[in-house]
Amino acid sequence: MRHTFSIILVLFLFSCHSTGNSQNNQNIHFQPEDQEILSQIFTLFANEKDSPISVLMVKVGTYFMETPYVAHTLEVEQEKEELVVNLRELDCTTFAENCLAISRTIKSGKHTFEKFTDELRKIRYRKGKIEGYPSRLHYFSDWIFENDRKKLIQSVSEEIANIPFQKEINFMSTHPESYVQLKNNPGIVKTISLLEKEISEREMYYIPKEKIGPFKNELMDGDIIGITTNIEGLDIVHVGIIIRKSGKVHLLHASSDENKVVVSQKTFEKYLVESKFANGIMVARPF
Repeated sequence: MRHTFSIILVLFLFSCHSTGNSQNNQNIHFQPEDQEILSQIFTLFANEKDSPISVLMVKVGTYFMETPYVAHTLEVEQEKEELVVNLRELDCTTFAENCLAISRTIKSGKHTFEKFTDELRKIRYRKGKIEGYPSRLHYFSDWIFENDRKKLIQSVSEEIANIPFQKEINFMSTHPESYVQLKNNPGIVKTISLLEKEISEREMYYIPKEKIGPFKNELMDGDIIGITTNIEGLDIVHVGIIIRKSGKVHLLHASSDENKVVVSQKTFEKYLVESKFANGIMVARPF
């Protein structure tokens, strides 16, 4: 990770910038190349419907290796909140949720752009509905909570370690100038603040990074990992997918340091220990 506060803002707060074609009647923002990439993936994994979703997560994630890391891909110029599809450029969060949406689409047997966007919308938004900017799941602990309730993933941090994660979440409402949609809209800031209060009051669990060693065998290939942080007001600072190489746990992720999707050269345990801003992980298991 890059060790400056400004880069952390760019990296992990689900803010991304891109241009594309907007289908107003469908409220989807994308480029034709995104459809082409998706079609290639569906062709490659046409016979994988019966594969476990954990296997598909790794296969789809590996397909995206070398895809450029680009921040702000979700922040496009639009009058209202729309579903943004960008498979050409990924940040850590869009990488993980696109892998999940594509894997679920492959499992469904309905290999269409429409099915994929339905899955992505369901994953990215509270209750699966686009109802303005606050309906997007900006905090990844909230993403895990909501998608567990939708039965798209299982939050397994409590099951693995049973260690409470207690923190006041308020980064967005206390830094509205960092968000295009917030800096000139106090009404949305107030709504975000109420959501933050709700998140802060939940019972959440994590695995502290100093305890990863004893619990690393509990992590499964295809698990989505949210790396918790010591940054005030923020829950999770980076997201990736667990993958094993030669029996050792690594992280498959969109890396800002390497500017592309990679498998970490360091083991996941060493990656965490050496991170200045990380203090543990939350684990979301697709099923």
